[in-house]
Amino acid sequence: MLIVVSAFSPDSLRPIKTLTGKLIVPLQKGVNNIGEYIDDKLQVFGDIRELKKENEELKQQISEYQKELNQNQAELTELTELRRLYDLDALYPDYNKTAARVFSVSGSKWFNEFYIDKGLNDNVYENCNVLCDNGLLGIVTESYADYAKVRAIIDDHSYITGEIGVNGTICTVEGSLSTMENGYILGVDIDKNANISQGDRVITSNVSDRYLYGITIGYVIDITNDSNNLTKTAKIAPSVDFSEVKDVFVILDRKQEISH
Repeated sequence: MLIVVSAFSPDSLRPIKTLTGKLIVPLQKGVNNIGEYIDDKLQVFGDIRELKKENEELKQQISEYQKELNQNQAELTELTELRRLYDLDALYPDYNKTAARVFSVSGSKWFNEFYIDKGLNDNVYENCNVLCDNGLLGIVTESYADYAKVRAIIDDHSYITGEIGVNGTICTVEGSLSTMENGYILGVDIDKNANISQGDRVITSNVSDRYLYGITIGYVIDITNDSNNLTKTAKIAPSVDFSEVKDVFVILDRKQEISH
């Protein structure tokens, strides 16, 4: 009806158009505003979903990078250990050796007694000398088919006949976990007239019954005269870090075999 009336008498519908415009235009604007608001929110939600997806992808990439980094660090540590063993091997080229890894340690904070993953099947026998870092770590005390027990030179039951300095002054190197708390072990029964000084290298003596000759034990850091006025005692800083031991060299040659 409105269409027919507007066709023959357009002016008659002007009031209705005006009223309709006043009612519909604000409503339309409101609807448009609501539509725009909803569209903005939907866009935000879409962005959030996209960001979550990107976040998950980034987390996955970070996890993969972290795994790769950990692997590279492990390989670098392994390479460092191999280089250390290579350098150690070069220090004592005259002895036959095999590399071994520590797999169990006693309850002490120090590596004074521990187990390695080589044994009789690898020609590792009792009294085989064990090397680490730049010198003597200890000696094999028990050997089984595929593992062996090692006693370090810092152990309270360890005694080694050593030589100090260029003159080869004889001493007995005693292991001591208590003195290791201060970073040294003791060289005792040193002749009071012996010409030794701080910084002298201490090595295994040729007269030792179980230790091969010439392996570095450590370095003299202090010397004191004993109360008996006949001998003196030296504090010796070991050449091995006994707070952490991972890879070692076992010398397959034994003292009694070489002496015979």
